[in-house]
Order: sequence, then C-alpha cells, then structure tokens
Amino acid sequence: MSGVPGQRSRTSGRPAATGRGVELGLLVFAAGLVTLALLLVETDQQQHLSRSLLYLGLTYLGMFGVAHVAVRVLAPYADPLILPCVALLNGLGLVMIHRLDLAAARQTVDAGQPLGTADASRQVVWTAVALMLFVAVLWWVRDHRRLASYGYTFGLAGVGLLVLPGVLPASISQVNGAKLWLRLGALSIQPGEFAKILIIVFVAGFLVTNRELFTSAGRHFLGTTFPRPRDLAPLLAAWGLSIGVLALEKELGASLLIFGVVLAMLYIATERLSWVLIGLVFFAVSCVLAYYLFAHVRVRVQVWTDPFAHYYSSGYQVAQSLFGLATGGVLGTGLGDGRPDLVPLASTDFIMSGIGEELGLIGLAGVLVIYLLLVARGLRAALSVRDTFGTLLAAGLSIILGLQVFIVTGGVTNLIPETGLTTPFLSYGGSSLLANYVLIALLIRISHAARQPAPTAPPRPHPVPLASADTELVARPRP
Repeated sequence: MSGVPGQRSRTSGRPAATGRGVELGLLVFAAGLVTLALLLVETDQQQHLSRSLLYLGLTYLGMFGVAHVAVRVLAPYADPLILPCVALLNGLGLVMIHRLDLAAARQTVDAGQPLGTADASRQVVWTAVALMLFVAVLWWVRDHRRLASYGYTFGLAGVGLLVLPGVLPASISQVNGAKLWLRLGALSIQPGEFAKILIIVFVAGFLVTNRELFTSAGRHFLGTTFPRPRDLAPLLAAWGLSIGVLALEKELGASLLIFGVVLAMLYIATERLSWVLIGLVFFAVSCVLAYYLFAHVRVRVQVWTDPFAHYYSSGYQVAQSLFGLATGGVLGTGLGDGRPDLVPLASTDFIMSGIGEELGLIGLAGVLVIYLLLVARGLRAALSVRDTFGTLLAAGLSIILGLQVFIVTGGVTNLIPETGLTTPFLSYGGSSLLANYVLIALLIRISHAARQPAPTAPPRPHPVPLASADTELVARPRP
C-alpha cells in the first residue's frame, strides 16, 4: 500500500485514507467526553438531570460535524488531529465555564438577585460564530501563499489594531486597568487578538523576501556569525512595538507574545544562534526598563516574588490560584467539588487554576499534553510544506499558540509574573475564540498543502527496440 495520503495503491488501485474518518471518530469521542463531564458537574452540584445535557452534547457534535464536512470538502488532506484537539479543548473550557456559572447562580440566589444570562450559553454562541468564521477562512484562503502578496497590508492593519485601544479614551477601551478593548454599545472585542495573526503573516512574508540578506551577510565573532547593525531592523521593530504596547495598554502578555514569536521566526528563517543571543539581550534590557518605567510591571514582579505578602491587595488572585492548585493535589477534588469561583476572573485569565483544582495535576497535565499535540502537529505541517512562506507562517502560528499557553500557565502557577492573557479555546470570551479559530483554519490549510500528494508527470512511453518495431509502408510523394 502507498504511504502517501491520496495516492492510489499499486495493488488495489484504491485511494489511500486521508485521515478524515479518524478525525470524525475523534470528534465524536470529544463530544461524548464533554457531555460526560457536564453530567458529572451537574451531579456533583446536585442539579436536576434532564435530556438537555444530551441535546447539548449532540449540538456540540453537530457544530463540529459541520466543520468536519468543511474540512473534508475544502482541505481533505489536512492533519486529522488538529480539529479534534481544538474541539476537546473548547469543550473542556465550556464545562469549566458552566461549572463556574452554577457557583455564580447559587451566590446570586442567596443574595436574592435575579439570574442573568449564563456565560456558558454565550460561549456556545461564540463557538458557533467562530466555527462559521473557520469555514469562511478555509473557503477564502484556498492557497496560503496568496497571503504573502498582502503582507505589508496585513502588517499595517495588525499594528493599527494592536495600538488602537491604547490611543482611544479609557471609557471605551479600559477594563481592569488594561486598555485592550473596543466597546461599541453591547459589543466588546479585543483587536489585539486578531492583530497577532496579521503580524505573523507580515513577518513571514518579510522574512521570505529578505531571507538571503539575513543569512548571507554578517560579521564573524567567536565562531558565530552576527548580523550587521542595519539588519537588526525586524528585531528592533518588534522590540519597539512591544515596549509601545506595554506603555500604551499596560499589557505585559501581548508584549511578550509579539517579541517572542518574531524572535523565533527570525531564528527559523536564518538558522543563526546569534539572533537568539541578541534577542535575549534585548529581552533583558526591556525587562529592566519596564520595571523602572512602569508601575504596573513593578506590581506584577512584587506579586510574583511573594504573592502572600500582598494577599489582601494585588496578590490575592495569584494566592487564591495557588491555594486552589494545592487543594486539588495530584488527583483533584473532582468536577463540581472544588471552589474555583474563589479565584477572581476564574473563567478567563485563571481558568487553568480551576482545571488544576478539580482535575488535579494529572488533569492539568492532560490538558497541556493536548496543547502540546496541537502545537506539534502545527510544527509538523511547517516542516512538511513545500514553500518557505508556509513553513514560517505555520511555525509562527504554532509557536504563538504554545507561547501563550506557557505564559498563561506560568502566571497561574506563579512560575513567571502574571500577564492577564487568556488561555486559547478554554477561556471565556468571543474575541479570543474568533481569532484562534482563524489561526486553526490557516494551520489546517497549510497542513493540507503539506500532506497533499505532489502532482506527478504522466508516464513517458517506453522506447520500442528497432528490431521489434512494426513495419510501416510510406508512400513516396510524386515530383
């Protein structure tokens, strides 16, 4: 049998499997697991069990079934593990948000206040909208290489969306001290979530165009080739943009994401360790400058060094997160049996803390393994695709996903200062879901191009020996 998907077997003449059947089976498994988790939450919270949970599970399966059909039609050779990983993460986040809704509803009833719309219901709606956007991107981007033609346009749009909340009045852009939002009546979006994808597309196109300059020119020192000062423009631009975002929007997480992903893409494009060394120097300098220039950075560092010393003020959130993780231990308290609602912003910034409390270290490690598998499949597509732009684009999208999970988990566990980022696909929020499903659509498109069989030339006819050739009588033309 042929090992290349889509090629026909030499023995049977049938096309080899593309992995779509595996994808569908894993999606059914993810929907079943999410339904079971919701059932456990309802049982532990002593809620009345009804068929609505079954209907919710079937609805969830139906939404991702539509996405599966779109992938089967528009990108049949795509990696079959990417979409199921996303479905499982999205579903587990929905379970935890519903569990927090039940806790909030109990507190609301005890206070004698009317119940509002549950966050889980909104998250289901946002998931449906995000999947529609996912299908639209798959339909529109039939060839990922087309994006390189709009690199500078995407770059300008990305920078504009990134700095827009910082220059707008705080009344329509500031929430919890950070200017990240754009509030238009009842609608609130985070432009920065979409800006990071546009910036990655621009950086990938820019590096492809100027790759020879970055790889051929340079100065040798101590056995390492360092770039010339005038070639440091991309790194200086990323550094300046990160500092600008930190100053305008008081957002540490976005700054780390932008600088980290640009540095990683520079290293992948040039394969020079000198870029990493120079980038680390820039990072160290920016850390020192940020600490002395921005008060909110000093507060984050002080909380990081000793959250319990600031328990009744700025360190309360991190301290409660650590208490919750310690309560969960290795096996966890069980879904519905913990108190993740004691952590502020438990459904957004600190949803990892709730998972660690109720599912324990084993459950939290399992979630991180799903993320690791998702990033690995994205990097595999980057290694397999046949064009440099696709390699850099898939690598950048995968790295920013993994880097964001690391920054969030590090902040929740107090490994690094807390940054306020949301966990992709798990956290509550429409902007994050929409942007991350666009990211996944691009990864699926690139993985389709990487796994699609290369077009083969038609077989050339074998020459017939002269002794075996047929005799042909040719009439001689008359003069």
